[in-house]
Amino acid sequence: MKVSQRAKSVPASATMAVTGRAKQLKAEGIDVVSYGAGEPDFDTPDYIKNAAIEALKAGSTKYTATPGKIELRKAIAAKLQKDNGLSYTPDQIVVNIGAKHSIYESMQAVLDPGDEVILPAPYWVTYPEAIKLAGATAKIIKADKANDYKITPEQLKDAITDKTALLMLNSPSNPGGFTYTRAELEGIAKVLEGTDMMVISDEIYERLVYGQTEFVSFASLSEDAYNRTLTVNGFSKAYAMTGWRCGYTAGPLDAIKAMGRLQSHMTQNAVAFVQDAALKALEDPDSEVERMRQQFEKRAKLMADRLNSIQGISCPEPTGAFYCFPDVSSHFGREINGVKISSSMDFAKALLEQAKVAVVPGGAFGCDENVRLSFACSVEQIEKGLDRLEEWLK
Repeated sequence: MKVSQRAKSVPASATMAVTGRAKQLKAEGIDVVSYGAGEPDFDTPDYIKNAAIEALKAGSTKYTATPGKIELRKAIAAKLQKDNGLSYTPDQIVVNIGAKHSIYESMQAVLDPGDEVILPAPYWVTYPEAIKLAGATAKIIKADKANDYKITPEQLKDAITDKTALLMLNSPSNPGGFTYTRAELEGIAKVLEGTDMMVISDEIYERLVYGQTEFVSFASLSEDAYNRTLTVNGFSKAYAMTGWRCGYTAGPLDAIKAMGRLQSHMTQNAVAFVQDAALKALEDPDSEVERMRQQFEKRAKLMADRLNSIQGISCPEPTGAFYCFPDVSSHFGREINGVKISSSMDFAKALLEQAKVAVVPGGAFGCDENVRLSFACSVEQIEKGLDRLEEWLK
């Protein structure tokens, strides 16, 4: 059977590939410590699950309005006003099948073939593929390790051309939990003034920030930033609802309407009873989310401290999300148990096969010097896996 060139051009997700191999080894009875997929180890809170069950019993099984149930969109608008200082009407919000779908659909709505998208590296593995599928080209800016892997206004200014249509922002970030400060975002916003560029701000990890870190929505910085930004968020990370697949996008009315038109031919709507569960999630007094956030914060410090104690590894302490992104490149060129380590992929493969620890190679995120570890697992697993990593490197 013929397979399209479009499909052939898209590689499998590196995170899912590592997780798949780790699961295969586990199925064979091998004890594997996996730091692979970005998924909370907590279960979805019962009050959310019960809301879905009640919605099913009440017959919430039919099509909904394409952009989502009006009750949910009103609740999202209220959340954005209260938490983010963003004023949107329900018509400026579209509910998607998870934030990954939000990003894909956003790019389909605002990009044309030949457009350039500025993509800071490290980046989430899906961004360049979504850009490619929209017919655009990713223009990658490598962020400096010394600046905690965040781009500067000067780097952004130097990268803009007459073909630049969009800036992709993610804070707190996947793969490293790096969070832009208000001043850093204001510097970026200043560079964009006077241009026609749009911004997609992926804010899926906004509730998971640590220490004195302040989360700032890019669109809240100014009227100019508001008018050029599509704000993407969802329920997967903060509410441990990864498998439920519910995200949303808020932004300028013409772009949101365009997304709605596309969605009417793609999926019609997000799952009806999942929308009811998402609505209930937004009514949470924050106790469940805060409990999970506190656990992630403890693990962030534990994992970063342990990684930095291992010879030849350096890792900034995450200020958000649930990932560490250590630089392991000082070990490139070594031979470990007969395997030559020349890249992050070599490092990850050998570590999994020899020490039974699964990490994601940083090359998939645009930084081949690094690997990604998720601390969305127990303290015991963090300690156990890092003991193995340290021993393996010795």
